[in-house]
Amino acid sequence: MKLSVIIPVFQVEESLERCVNSVLTQGFNDMEVILIDDGSTDRSPAICDELAAKHRQLRVVHQANKGLSAARNTGIALSQGSYITFVDSDDTIGKNTLRPLMEELELHPEYDILEYPVCLFYQSDRQRVLTFPKKAYRCMTTYWLEEKVYEHTYAWNKIYRRDLFHDVRFPEGRVFEDAYTLPQLLANSRVAATTPEGMYYYHWNPQGITATATGEELAQLLESHVMMLNRLSNDEGYTPKMLKSYYEKILNIQIDVCEMTGNTPILPELNIGWTECSTKLFLQKIFGTKGLCKLYKTIHKLCRRSH
Repeated sequence: MKLSVIIPVFQVEESLERCVNSVLTQGFNDMEVILIDDGSTDRSPAICDELAAKHRQLRVVHQANKGLSAARNTGIALSQGSYITFVDSDDTIGKNTLRPLMEELELHPEYDILEYPVCLFYQSDRQRVLTFPKKAYRCMTTYWLEEKVYEHTYAWNKIYRRDLFHDVRFPEGRVFEDAYTLPQLLANSRVAATTPEGMYYYHWNPQGITATATGEELAQLLESHVMMLNRLSNDEGYTPKMLKSYYEKILNIQIDVCEMTGNTPILPELNIGWTECSTKLFLQKIFGTKGLCKLYKTIHKLCRRSH
């Protein structure tokens, strides 16, 4: 079997059938679709069983509620395909997506990860398309920085060689689990590739973690990125200047975490020249990370009062 499609299911009776149908109508049959019902209390479990009764490619597992990571991990353990991909149960895959992607993997058996385009916030006023060139990377640091993978660490919109998961699982009880897991998968990879083929539709959920994250949850995201930054900083040949864009993204998360939690900053300062600094990095050099966080907290308070 070529492909295992893993779909975690929790309280999605409105969107589940739409999601599954988008996968089953791909015109690619050498696959299994694994539905992991993670303790849903709505009609989702019944819908899973009804769909499985109609389609031989579907396998259903019902388990007690353990969270998204645990559901994905159950699917990984049960998967039999040479490759794995994930689809969230409130999202869809565009028509004629899986077949060309699997054909590309057939042509390039050296690819460990293949990333394909995403329509973000589909059918909302924030809708935009994230697309990629046709390119293969043999250095995972280059892939992470050049493609700005740190801005799209999503578990979905990628097809993975199943062997990458031999010692990797999604962290249970942790949010922003994708940002924690993808660096580990890249550490196991020799070649990561991108393609302009296909489309994953991420349906905007205003109640999702990205929209409602607490300070403590953002602190988990920060920790994942600081771990990756430290790994990249030790990668021979990569200068602080090359890490600048990624560092500034993490610094913004650090500022938010400090403002929301009051926690002491954990982000080390970037050893970059004064002339190469943006305004924010310039201020960080003057005040330090802790002082910069306090400055932004004060600015935000003043802005709120003025409104």
